[in-house]
Amino acid sequence: MTQQGVRWTADQVLALAPDPSSRKAGSRLGGAGPWSDAGCSGEGAVWGLCKGSGSRPYQTVVDIADVTGPAYKCSCPSRKFPCKHALGLLLLWAGGDGAVPEGPAPDWADEWVTGRRKRSEEKKTPAAAPAAGADPEAARRRAEKRAERVTAGATELEQRLTDLLRGGLATAERAGYGLWEETAARMVDAQAPGLAARVRELGAIPGSGPGWPMRLLEECALLHLLDEGWLRRDALPGGLAAAVRSRIGLPASADGPPLRDRWLVLAQYDTADGHLTTRRIWLYGVESGRTALLLSFGAAGRAPALALPVGVALDAELAAYPGTGQLRADLREQFAAPEPSAARPPGTSTEGAAARYGEALRDDPWLDTWPVTLARVVPTPVEDTWQLAEADGSTALPLAPSALVSPGLWRLVALSGGAPVTVFGECGHRGFRPLTAWADEESAEAVTLT
Repeated sequence: MTQQGVRWTADQVLALAPDPSSRKAGSRLGGAGPWSDAGCSGEGAVWGLCKGSGSRPYQTVVDIADVTGPAYKCSCPSRKFPCKHALGLLLLWAGGDGAVPEGPAPDWADEWVTGRRKRSEEKKTPAAAPAAGADPEAARRRAEKRAERVTAGATELEQRLTDLLRGGLATAERAGYGLWEETAARMVDAQAPGLAARVRELGAIPGSGPGWPMRLLEECALLHLLDEGWLRRDALPGGLAAAVRSRIGLPASADGPPLRDRWLVLAQYDTADGHLTTRRIWLYGVESGRTALLLSFGAAGRAPALALPVGVALDAELAAYPGTGQLRADLREQFAAPEPSAARPPGTSTEGAAARYGEALRDDPWLDTWPVTLARVVPTPVEDTWQLAEADGSTALPLAPSALVSPGLWRLVALSGGAPVTVFGECGHRGFRPLTAWADEESAEAVTLT
């Protein structure tokens, strides 16, 4: 198990933080000063008492043996998971300097760990068969009804795009964001959340800076292509039709055959839209060479439940979602707790990365990015931007705008120091977004850049 002999690194712990403020606050609690009665067990529990502003210390316990990532319990009032006390406790444990000795857990920690593990085992019990009264015909009718609503929404959206182009793109800037929000609301009513999200993105383009009319035209073309794909879905190949349904926002289930492998956690990061927090976890199959994406969701202000530190590997089965080139998968049976791993995916050149993204676009024209590992690249400043250049200086990839304003850029520059590094990230039409990096030494640990 993870906790027996090998401890996580500080980077792996901080990768669990739900936001930058929690990461900073947790780092301040990573020393022995505020902690008392800290300890860990060979079964994967870590606990401690942290001095707070009140008279009673906070009771903090973490179950690091959970196969889906650490589980946390703290008596503090924070609604973040993990809270700063859990992060601080894990940092103290990761230090490995004897501040968290192995021993028997106190009653308050043992009771929680034992109870949650019992509940976890109960969840593994096969679910009962569907009720005899379940009506497949009713489910089919509901699906048909939703398809009719989506078709009506796509048809209406096509008309609005036509009106926009007839009136000229300049009218989009004068109309303001209200027009787009009203159109997005209509797509929500049509039960097409994917269309609604893309319409909202359109609304942010007018007036966004030089070249916005061209960007708006490009996004309108992609939206038109998605509309037409839905309206003519019966004539599409199966894989492309599945991609259209996914982009429209229709639910799907992972129906691919389970693939067991040692899955290395390459990156984990969250995005939020005000209503939902989406966590993306990139995995690499050490034996299969497959790359997979796990998605988990949490209500606004709350981190999703699934958390896997970067640099660990888990022995597990994944089932793929339908669609040609689809990388999203569902985490199925796990056979052991995640353990730190020195493995890393093989890298390619910057030219190869761009080619892989281009190939992926054939299967999914609406794909914004594609996961790629770059080998032996150097972060290099160019005028007012940065790029990842080949060590021999032959080709380079520009960094995406989001990467230029991220603190991870300076971590990458510091890691490189002008020498080649290996970088995993997302390559797309806006550039390359670095997520994780390794120094050239084979023994180097993964450094998170998100």
